[in-house]
Amino acid sequence: MSVSKVPDVNRQMCPSRLVLEHVTSRWGVLVLAALLERSYRFSELRREVGGVSEKMLAQTLQTLERDGFVHRDAKPVIPPRVDYTLTELGKEAAEQVWGLARWTERRVDAVHAAHEAYDARKQDQSG
Repeated sequence: MSVSKVPDVNRQMCPSRLVLEHVTSRWGVLVLAALLERSYRFSELRREVGGVSEKMLAQTLQTLERDGFVHRDAKPVIPPRVDYTLTELGKEAAEQVWGLARWTERRVDAVHAAHEAYDARKQDQSG
């Protein structure tokens, strides 16, 4: 009789770590958050997610599609049209990272204040 182990993200070899890495990567978070709003074509999504290169966006979408978070719908038209949407699993993940993204927007000033205080302490200690 096989006993299945409960996933534990703190275990070195836990497979959930890779999923966590995909969902919480810089581009993964931003792509999931954007797709939570609506479906996007590749070029629209690239404009929406400022700063992402074409290569990184393609890699991120492919990874999220493989993980079951994103659905790629290629329409057989000329010129080709590909739309990206979230799956149900993707919506769950996107809602989680969306909350984290909104929190960071609200608390960025507190983080900057912590940086300044830390840097001042380090400066005092070395001076």
